[in-house]
Amino acid sequence: MCLQGAVQWPLFPFYTLANLAGAFAAAAVQYGVYYDALNSYDGGQRRTYGEKATASIFSTFPNSKISTLNCFFDQVFGTFILCGCILAMTDKRNMMPHKGLLPLAVGAIVFGIGTCWAYNCGYALNPARDLGPRIFTAIAGWGVEPFSFRNYNWFWVPIVGPMVGSFVSWLVYSFFVQLHWPASKEEIIATTNSVTVTVDGKVEVAANRTGALYREHSLTESTRRLSI
Repeated sequence: MCLQGAVQWPLFPFYTLANLAGAFAAAAVQYGVYYDALNSYDGGQRRTYGEKATASIFSTFPNSKISTLNCFFDQVFGTFILCGCILAMTDKRNMMPHKGLLPLAVGAIVFGIGTCWAYNCGYALNPARDLGPRIFTAIAGWGVEPFSFRNYNWFWVPIVGPMVGSFVSWLVYSFFVQLHWPASKEEIIATTNSVTVTVDGKVEVAANRTGALYREHSLTESTRRLSI
């Protein structure tokens, strides 16, 4: 969303911390709801792998037959599909549905990805969704094992994979779709400062001192001076 310009970069760490805190709190609530059931199942011995392992209730772990590299590609690809669909649906010039249907559409996409690609390693698709609960389990009795699993060669996959997948998705959508839309009537393109465009009726195509071009723009006021 920051790369797309929908969220300002200074807000990135606050969104990150808020997502991590939300996922951590959700894991804590889940733990409290099933506390007695967990004790009944594992006798109070929290395990990450082996018989009666329960850490995978909270965060994702790979199928024992699937390599870490394969799981990494799984997370990159799954997030690529998710973010690409979201970019297409929220683009007003593409296939944006009614805003009331957006949550349903995004939920359907997540469900579809989980149905198709959950076998390898679940489908975190979101660093906070996996890291927040993983931190909670490390604190709540599972110890370092949620991070040391596969000799510390797993916990980073649901963090790095989705970040790479979302970046590639934004890059592909921007270069192959978004950049090819014609300019809308609300857009004025400027490349230098201290350039004044005089509008009389419809905006005329004007060039600044360096030859940069301003696109045609429709305004309701008969005359307006725009300082860019």
